Amino acid sequence: MAQTDSLGQFEQLVLTAILSLREDAYGVSIHAQVEKLAQPRAVSLGAVYVTLDRLEDKGMVSSWLTDPTPERGGRAKRCYRLEAVGERVLQESAVTAKRIWDVIAEVWGKEWARQWGKKWRKEAG
Repeated sequence: MAQTDSLGQFEQLVLTAILSLREDAYGVSIHAQVEKLAQPRAVSLGAVYVTLDRLEDKGMVSSWLTDPTPERGGRAKRCYRLEAVGERVLQESAVTAKRIWDVIAEVWGKEWARQWGKKWRKEAG
């Protein structure tokens, strides 16, 4: 099992989706959450599954199959959870993103950051 500590932006989105969904993190729900986080970009379900496989190969997430359910026509769901290494690299990515944001706000101005934050929350909400 290969492990790496670097994350791409899309991997960050997928890990964040799993973090936010907790025990409801399975393929379709993860895809829906990633689409919300990536707005206005469209995200394919296939890209999410490929990324989930890659993150599992890196040891950042683990998965298991649920029991089959009648709602899914007797099929099981593959659920995902963050592993310790996934939590650590996501935390490191968040700290780096915060440092980047702080520099941008300093250079472009606090008012710009405040206005952009309002716009982003309005679009995301």
